[in-house]
Parts: sequence; C-alpha cells; structure tokens
Amino acid sequence: MSIRILFVALAAAASAPAFSQAPQSPPPAAAEYLVRVALDTSAGRIVVALDRGNAPVTVANFLHYVDSGKLDGESFYRAMPYGSGGLIQGGVTSDARKLARPIEHEPTAKTGLKHVAGTISMANAGAGTARSDFFILTTDIPAFDDSFAAFGQVVEGMEVVRAILAAPVSPTRGEGPMKGQMLEPPVKIARAARVKE
Repeated sequence: MSIRILFVALAAAASAPAFSQAPQSPPPAAAEYLVRVALDTSAGRIVVALDRGNAPVTVANFLHYVDSGKLDGESFYRAMPYGSGGLIQGGVTSDARKLARPIEHEPTAKTGLKHVAGTISMANAGAGTARSDFFILTTDIPAFDDSFAAFGQVVEGMEVVRAILAAPVSPTRGEGPMKGQMLEPPVKIARAARVKE
C-alpha cells in the first residue's frame, strides 16, 4: 500500500516565510470539550489535547482510530523540515483495511484553530480526503490554515516531537517533494490511548 502523504500544498507552503514561537495552549474551550490522548512512541510520550468543541468531526475521526486500537503499532514515518522547525507525520500505513472513510473538512476559518507550533492537524490530499494520517508542527505554518484541519495541541512531549523531527531520514525514499523526508527507521507508535483524568 502506498503511503498517503501531504501533497503539493506542503511543498508550496515550505517556500512561505516561517514564524517560530513556543507551543501555545489550546484555544479557549470548556474543559469538557478537551480530550487528552497519549501517543506512546519508541522515542517517548506525546500528549495532545483534542478540541472536540471547535473541531468535532475531526476529533471524532481521530478518536475512532485511537479507541479502536488502529494506531497501535503504526508509526511516525515522515519528518519535513520547515524554516527553523518543521513537522512530523504519522498514521495508518500497514493495512488499508484499517482505514475508515474520508471525513468532512473542518477548515480553520470555521474552527478558529490555527497552525502554530504544537498543533496537531489532519493530513490530506485535498479537502474531504483526510482519513488516519496526521501531523504535528514544531513551528508556525499559517499557510496551512486554509488547506488542513487543525484539531488540537501538544500539551506534553514537544521535546519528543522535536527529537522525531531530528531523527535520521532516508536520502532516497519518498515521492516528489517528500523525497528525503521518510524517517529511517520510522518511529513506532506503540500505543495511542485516551488519558484518564
């Protein structure tokens, strides 16, 4: 099965100016609308707070993969440099039968969530094509706001995200603008689970 990747939008955005800042807390949302999920990886733990109040469709989709165990054993497979930071991308690549249907696109103009450092967002090949693949930013990339659905923020483990971004990549693997961005080896997601409060 071929790896679903962020297509031309990422390549185009990479030429836009980068703005770096420290990770921010999720936009204001009632506590009952934030769902914490831990991604236990071979590089360490990342905890994200998902904003189901502002991005209900996208969060429900991600939680489907988490709650059904479909992200367990998958990996972060891509590290894309951008300015002084970049993004890491992961999702289901082992078996297409694990994939749910694509979801409705929730643009940032609707949700109010922005692509700033620490944001978790859905990868896609165009609006309405997102499935399991997601990415986490280590720097602000406002050019992504129109094209990708942000749905939460890293609240623990940004050092792990940065370590994955800095991990070795293959100089030859990857298609088109993704060539040279495929992690070698990929960073395994041992388990993805909701964090019990």
